Amino acid sequence: MRVGAFILAAQFPGQGQGEALHRAVRSAEIAEEAGLNDVWLAEHHFVPYGVCPNAVTLAALLLGRTRRIGVGTAVSVLPTQHPVALGEQAALLHLTSDGRFTLGVGRGGPWVDLEVFGAGLAAYDHGFPESLDLLMRWLREPRVGAQGERYAFREVAVVPRPAEALTDPDGSAPPGPPVVVACTSAASVRTAAERGLPMLLGMHCGDEEKAEMVALWRSAALAAGRDGDEVAAAEHVSAGVVQIADAREAAAETLLKAMPGWLQQGLGAHVTVDGRYRAMRDPLAYTELLCGLHPVGPPQLCADRLAATSERTGITRFALLVEGSGDLAATEENVRRLGTEVLPQLG
Repeated sequence: MRVGAFILAAQFPGQGQGEALHRAVRSAEIAEEAGLNDVWLAEHHFVPYGVCPNAVTLAALLLGRTRRIGVGTAVSVLPTQHPVALGEQAALLHLTSDGRFTLGVGRGGPWVDLEVFGAGLAAYDHGFPESLDLLMRWLREPRVGAQGERYAFREVAVVPRPAEALTDPDGSAPPGPPVVVACTSAASVRTAAERGLPMLLGMHCGDEEKAEMVALWRSAALAAGRDGDEVAAAEHVSAGVVQIADAREAAAETLLKAMPGWLQQGLGAHVTVDGRYRAMRDPLAYTELLCGLHPVGPPQLCADRLAATSERTGITRFALLVEGSGDLAATEENVRRLGTEVLPQLG
């Protein structure tokens, strides 16, 4: 089982943006010290929900400051970036970190980001598969050209080529950086499955819904002709929340005091590109839901909750939001306890 810290660089009410970023960086450093397997970095634009606008850039910083831990994006929003530019960055981090980087990509939302970066609503509505295919070709092939609806260019060399520098002991080249796809709907599950790409499943989902999405992924991957062994070995990632305290009530109270204000301020700042109405979850009810779904409480309860999710879904990789308290010292303690008191119980 691989357990990682999910870091949003969340700006809680009354905090500065630099403060949020400092907590994010420090959390990642503590995660390595505490023995966690990975850190996962979110990216958002123009909202205090998360003040990291480019997860790959922050990943580069953290890969330079760490030596062992895996660093992944959760996620890089593909519609607002050129797939080749993102592929070049991913290849660079893959090669210079000795394979510690994982690229997570997603469709994002119908936000004003699409207007600011010139992508347009079409990139969100139906352009994701084309962008994903171009990205994967860049990460797997020596030369790439495109003749698509959104991207068209002559064939060029892939430099640096991510599959050439790192080799296995037997001399075979790995296929480049691992890629996971954020999935929130049946359509996105099928998109990932047809390409054999593992899923990143959101923290709003319970075990039953995640198990259903894993089952759909498997059937769609097999129907697309993916190899059975490849399908069985897919390493999906489950996002969640973790808050550790000696009593469950104390852990839940920490989150219920801090998270609703952050959610209200952060999610409420989203603006749609076309003015469409997007209902926002009730912040308090959503926090209560997260406390019920995820490892919130004493270390033994947290370990049992993670083990139960793994058993019910078959998922063995976790990205757990560690900064729900909004406080730097409390976040550091939360990460340390996750690594030293929960991880050893998972085997």
